[in-house]
Amino acid sequence: MAQIVGGGQPVNDAERRVIAYLRDHAPADWLLLHNVEVPRGDDLFEVDLLVLTGHALVVVDVKGTRGRIEVSGARWFPPRREAFGSPVTKLRGTAKALKGLLVSRATQLERVYVDSLVVLTSPDARLIDPAGRDAGSVTDLSGLIPTLSDVRRVRRGCSPDVRPYLTAVLDALNQTVRRSTAPPRFGNWEVEEQLGGDARVTEYRAFNATLPGSETVLLRVYQADPLADQAARAAERQRIANAYQTLARIPPHPCVVRSRDFFAIDDESRFVLVLDDVHGQALHLRLGRGERLSVIQDLLRGLAHAHAHGVIHRALTPASVLVTDEGHAVLTGFDYAKPGPRDYTVVHELNNVLDAHYVAPECHDKADRMTAAADVYAAGVIAYQLLTGALPTSADAYGQEVPEVVRRMIDPAPAKRPTAAESLAALEGAGSGSRVRRLFRRLLPND
Repeated sequence: MAQIVGGGQPVNDAERRVIAYLRDHAPADWLLLHNVEVPRGDDLFEVDLLVLTGHALVVVDVKGTRGRIEVSGARWFPPRREAFGSPVTKLRGTAKALKGLLVSRATQLERVYVDSLVVLTSPDARLIDPAGRDAGSVTDLSGLIPTLSDVRRVRRGCSPDVRPYLTAVLDALNQTVRRSTAPPRFGNWEVEEQLGGDARVTEYRAFNATLPGSETVLLRVYQADPLADQAARAAERQRIANAYQTLARIPPHPCVVRSRDFFAIDDESRFVLVLDDVHGQALHLRLGRGERLSVIQDLLRGLAHAHAHGVIHRALTPASVLVTDEGHAVLTGFDYAKPGPRDYTVVHELNNVLDAHYVAPECHDKADRMTAAADVYAAGVIAYQLLTGALPTSADAYGQEVPEVVRRMIDPAPAKRPTAAESLAALEGAGSGSRVRRLFRRLLPND
């Protein structure tokens, strides 16, 4: 039975379950410290659990995410909701920062290994990580103690026995971490679960604290530098606010994610974007799994609606389209969109996020040339994938199985592409016959 040496209030039942499990089943010489905050630079990062085993100090993050979770790059794609930044990546950064803090307090703690581990508590949670980027740092509840007990995780140069350093570790922790006294709260939104993120933005699921049990929302909490000069702060504020300002120009539409609020907290060190918590799965994970013709039609409806109100998406890929349990598609991912004429730009940020497969030929290495026609090209590539199960190439993009409207959407010449509204009308006309529907039924049978 492990000993709990301190901590704050657990945020949710998943955290309580893990703490109780370790308390009741872990070796008696293990020490637990839960719900604390670790400083990283000028900010504080919440840590669900610190476990001091016989050979390591382990930073643990608890996730109650359900179902099949697929890892792609630095993001996790769970079922029935929007993708979020890998918690493994963020946790590794926190572990590294904690190690630096320990060593700054006592140089002999350089020998202590600080590990990181994400625990999936839902019985049906399953991580699919083809590249093996995150899997080694993720376990379920049944594998938690065996993983924490595995001395082979200790890296070369660190001691496999931390007992000689126990007092120094506890003293250093006492000087560096502090107890988290309550679930994080942003304005009137109280965090139910931290989903992930990176150094720039953290994503949470939250509920209205005035109405516990009400529907949840998605919070995107952006980090900012309150000590930067006035010009730098203004530029950063504009970049962070881009998604909200863009969505504010678009009237509500069932095929476009809805923005609810945007506000600064503290001394403008953080900004919060409140979005609908769309319970769906990214289209990126559903390609080839039997999508209905209505998915690409919904995508074009959302895109046509955005274009009609002067908004260019600019970063459209299957990862920015959510498909709900009912089979409807919702357009998301407006962080780099252009909401019509303005006196500043975020176009320089695009090169870091664009997927070349969906970038129109005229925009390769020239993101500032993106127009509504470039959005149509990206939508055409997605439609092509839904129809054929593959990305188009110059050799096969005009095969007989590809409808005329899709071929026109991915035409190399932007002037020859139809608008999103024209593409939708043409696809609906083709679908009202039988050819396109037969293609979807034959190549990608419905779920």
